[in-house]
Amino acid sequence: MNTVEKYKKYVNTSFVKAIEPVVVIKASGSKVTGEDGKVYTDLYAGISVVNAGHCNPEVGEAAKAQIDKLVHCASYVYYAPTVADYAEKIAEVAPGRLQKTFFGNGGAEANECAMRMAKQYTKKQEFIALQGSFHGRSLATLSITGNKGRKKGGGPYMSGVAFHPAPYCYRCPFNMSYPSCDMFCAKYLERTIQYDTSDNVAAFVAETIMGEGGIIVPPKEYFKEIKKILDQYEILLLLDEVQCGFGRSGKLFAIEHYDVEPDIMTMAKGIAAGFPLSACIARPEIADSFRPGDHLSTFGGNPVSCAAGIANLNYMLREKLPEKALEKGKKFMEELRELQKKTPLIGDVRGSGLMVGVELVRDMEKTPAADEAVKIKSMMRERGFLIGLGGTFGNVLRLQPPLVISQEELSSAVTALAACFKELV
Repeated sequence: MNTVEKYKKYVNTSFVKAIEPVVVIKASGSKVTGEDGKVYTDLYAGISVVNAGHCNPEVGEAAKAQIDKLVHCASYVYYAPTVADYAEKIAEVAPGRLQKTFFGNGGAEANECAMRMAKQYTKKQEFIALQGSFHGRSLATLSITGNKGRKKGGGPYMSGVAFHPAPYCYRCPFNMSYPSCDMFCAKYLERTIQYDTSDNVAAFVAETIMGEGGIIVPPKEYFKEIKKILDQYEILLLLDEVQCGFGRSGKLFAIEHYDVEPDIMTMAKGIAAGFPLSACIARPEIADSFRPGDHLSTFGGNPVSCAAGIANLNYMLREKLPEKALEKGKKFMEELRELQKKTPLIGDVRGSGLMVGVELVRDMEKTPAADEAVKIKSMMRERGFLIGLGGTFGNVLRLQPPLVISQEELSSAVTALAACFKELV
């Protein structure tokens, strides 16, 4: 029985359609090797995880060294040096006054922690989240997820959640255009608070840049306007940087593009270069609202994952991966926009750093071209490139490669995309 057959018989994948017909046996940098020996350029980075590259040698060595000393000690019962060291390092680079970190294992766990902390600190119980958002697959995180494709069949969900229109300029819910809209979608937040809540809101929850929703990058003024309203109503700003953090956007954290200080921020994916780890960081007074026994995670703050995380962050900062991602992403999007001029199926190219979305539409009315997106993904794989799909309608090509990818590899991907679109027509 081969690997694919064993998956079908023994592995509950849930998302069967999402399983690629590629059996991965090894990876390095921006390359993935299949069981048949075929080498692929990875433009998805394991869902935006291996930002420092697959099997980064420095990260691997740090993890191996830690394994020989200590693998697990229940780091919320005992003290572990690597946990304290990584928390200190994150505090040094985090925006604003964010200082105290709770470590978990994945993005959903980090967001669960953040939600509970927000309620504990504010003594309020409601949340406002964005339409089209994604925050995880646990009950609470699905409750604040504004994506019906991810929520279908899992209800009833947690009450006390209001959904606010997302800053999705290409499909503006108010039929306006930026910048003449004067940030109406942000200013509308006051109406959402007044009409859709009981004025008992603990936090406004948002991905700084929306990933699953189709790589939605808010305008530069968006979060300043949002924060102004939140401060007026004494509501916390809770930012989800699970996908857009750790250099992905061209800054170490995407909120650095907006010059706004979050009250709580969550991280995962790129935090430890593929080792399971997540973090919820907050201002000290907010973090200290947790009393002993209020929150815990058996495997949270695993010493091996934290050792990998320290090496990962050191490598990113030393090699200036965020800055390089910003420059590579600009050139990459320039080439994609040149392709857009010759390809009617491409409705929009958007992104920040190496977090890029290509939205496919069938006509001037922006009818989502979801079937075509699936075909392009398959055709790209046949040409040796692995990409992702996203968006509320499943019509957005997600291009989120390891940040160590070369400009030449990105240009080759654009050439491959052009061939795919030509073949599709």
